[in-house]
This record gives sequence, structure tokens and C-alpha cells, in this order.
Amino acid sequence: MSQAEHAEVDFDSAQDLPALHALLEHVQMKNGWAKPTPSLYPQPKQTFVPAHWRYRDARAALHAAGRLVGTEWAERRNLIMANPIPGNDYATVRTLVGAYQMIKGYESARSHRHTPNAMRVVLEGAPNMYTIVDGVKIPMLAGDILLTPNGCYHGHLSESDQEGYWIDFLDAPLVQHLNPMFFEVHPDELEKSHRVDAHSPMRFAYADYRPRLLESAEIASGVRSLELGPPSLVTFDRVVLHLFAGTQWQCVRTTANRIFTVVEGKGVTRVAGREFHWAAGDMFAVPGWNEYRIEASDDALLLRVSDEPLLRMLDWYRVDGTAW
Repeated sequence: MSQAEHAEVDFDSAQDLPALHALLEHVQMKNGWAKPTPSLYPQPKQTFVPAHWRYRDARAALHAAGRLVGTEWAERRNLIMANPIPGNDYATVRTLVGAYQMIKGYESARSHRHTPNAMRVVLEGAPNMYTIVDGVKIPMLAGDILLTPNGCYHGHLSESDQEGYWIDFLDAPLVQHLNPMFFEVHPDELEKSHRVDAHSPMRFAYADYRPRLLESAEIASGVRSLELGPPSLVTFDRVVLHLFAGTQWQCVRTTANRIFTVVEGKGVTRVAGREFHWAAGDMFAVPGWNEYRIEASDDALLLRVSDEPLLRMLDWYRVDGTAW
């Protein structure tokens, strides 16, 4: 037992608040009337900032890393899009991380599983390039969106001479905060697989969802939207958006944190005084409680990933200007 647990503190001896505050330290308590930082506040704090990353930079860096970083010692050859705020070296937005990843031709990345849910969107794939999920080879072609629910073993394999590039999304920052993190490498290094399933429920093929998106109803002038599923992940969603060239889409503040990937097209996003000019393969982040405007200079297809499902489940999702 520590000395603090045995000590008797004479609180009646305190003649003023500073003295009382000092005595509270002896019993490991904090006062609730003069907190240095409020625990409740009238609206969400905006500690994470809007940010933009260019695929051309990520691709060049990963291509160089292909010479310098071997998959035999690195868990993944990837680049983390850490939000550029002091003290942060991982999360892209508060609950989610986005990372560019690459494998070389005829290379594999070992199979593992973990608590976080994961998803990836393929930027450059090829025939005979696969994600292996629980022993099944799932093709990775450009524009495909692949799910890896938590607890599923997954690895990557190229049986092609081409390099593969994609973006991973994980709810790992959320898991790190709550702390139920587990991670395990497959005993066979790369999980054995002899079956290819192009129609796996874990795969949303670009060739399938793009026509569906273009046939969907408009949610705003010049904007079509399609949520991909089932299956789904509990903590984050995947919504594909199509914007006609010349569209200007104004989006109100919500509590959801959002990360966008540009699958096709060019445009600009204006948020919090910043202006992001984006092209295919780029990623940009819009943390919660930010109003933003997306303008498409060409026909554009965007993937939007957000923690909205989690916030709705907890009854924490709110749109600015709506009733509590």
C-alpha cells in the first residue's frame, strides 16, 4: 500500500482554495469547480484540421521505398497520412487512419489479423494481384473496394510483374483510444489459398458499383450517392459519390469525421479557409464539425469514408442547424 493510501489529510486546516487544492493532491483527487480544461463544452472541439495528400507524392515515395523497405521485415510498406497537428503521428482524423500501401511485382505481404476493421481502395491493380481474406484470394483491380472485418486474417499477393498501389482505411485510432487492441501474425506467414473469388462479399468491384452509382438518384444538384454494402463494418462506412463537371456541392457541418479518396476526376475542396486542388488517387480529410464545399472541374468519382455509423449507433450524430 502506498503512503498516500494510508495518510490522513486534515482538510479542515485549509484556510483558502489554493490550500484545499494542494491537500486534494495528497489523496489523488481533482476539484471539479476550477478545472484548467472544461470537460463539457457547447460544441465539438476542432483539434484535427482539414488536410490534403497527393497521390503523385505518395506513389513516388512508395516506389523509392520498394528499393529500400523489404516486406520480410516491415509489417506493411505503407505511408501514414497523419493529420498535421502537434503531437500526432498516426490518426488522419480522430477515429480513422488512411495510408497508402504498395507491393512490388511477384511479392507478398504476410497475413495478419487485428482488432481494427480495415478497408482498402485500389488505385493501381493488375490481373493476378490479390488480397487474401481468410484463405480466399480476392482480385485487386483499379477502383475496387475491399473489406477486411476485424478478426479476419488478411495478406496481399502479386502474381504479376506490376506494382500495386492502394489506400488502406482502419479504425485503429479508435481502438487505440479505447484500448481493446489485439494483433496476431498468421502461423504460415502468408495464409495458403487455392481459390479465387471475384464475387466475394468482401469485394465491391469498380465494374459493378460504378454503373449502379451513375443510375442512382441525385442527392443534390449534380451529385449522386451510393452506399456500398452489405456487408458493412460497424464503425465506418463507404459511400461513393459522382459529381458532374461544374458541380458545386455545399456540405453542412456534422459530427462525423470524413476521409475522401479521389477515384476519378479533378476538382477543389474549400474548407476552413483552406483550398485543396485534387486529382485521381489523392486523399483529403474533413474532420467533424467543418462546413465544406466540393467543386468538380471534371466528372469526378469520390469514395467517402466516415465514422457516421458509429456516431449514429451511439446517438452522437448531429447535423448543424437540426434539433437535438
